[in-house]
Amino acid sequence: MDQALTKRNRARFVSFSGVDGAGKSTQIQFLSATLQQAGLRVRSVAFWDEVATLTRLRERTGHTIFKGDKGVGTPSAPVQRRDKNVRSRLMTALRVCLYFADAISTRRAVHHALRSDADLVIFDRYIYDELANLTLSTGLVRAYVRMIMKLVPRPDISYFLDADPRLARARKPEYPLEFIYLNRQSYLQLSALIGGVTVIDPSPLPDVQRQVLEHARRALTTALP
Repeated sequence: MDQALTKRNRARFVSFSGVDGAGKSTQIQFLSATLQQAGLRVRSVAFWDEVATLTRLRERTGHTIFKGDKGVGTPSAPVQRRDKNVRSRLMTALRVCLYFADAISTRRAVHHALRSDADLVIFDRYIYDELANLTLSTGLVRAYVRMIMKLVPRPDISYFLDADPRLARARKPEYPLEFIYLNRQSYLQLSALIGGVTVIDPSPLPDVQRQVLEHARRALTTALP
């Protein structure tokens, strides 16, 4: 890793987004370990645990109303979740309100993280992962997304890890395959709408790691004053 990456006036920050099972945690661990070995101080922020608002209430309410399973699905213990895959006008209205609150929280969380002693802050999911739950084909929703994008800081790199929905569900069986296909398409639509997103095409793990690291090396070195 270039020595220039170890010199900075402020922290840089990176976000990883994608459908469940796309391999975000694996890539975050890889990039974090690699940069730490190069001498950087790296901090990770879990969006759902540290940024999103009213998470416990949202989880309880979703489970009570929609009767979905709790927990994280694994190949040996799949679950059937019903939350972001529930689409209706009422749920869209609720999401619009909640995501606005999350955008304000995101703004605060980024500013706080960039004032830390870290050289690089990695967000495990970002507000993008919530916006991808909306129906982006409608004009009002697209206008809402543009408004949210004016509120939240732009990461120095925004990775979208694309994935074959079948393989993603095999790794993390939580949502119906049909929804994962729709969700993947929403991520691609969102990437085109907001711009500035680095889409990593579905590839074997070593190829994805190489692409992530090479892009980080170029982008973060260039971003430094």
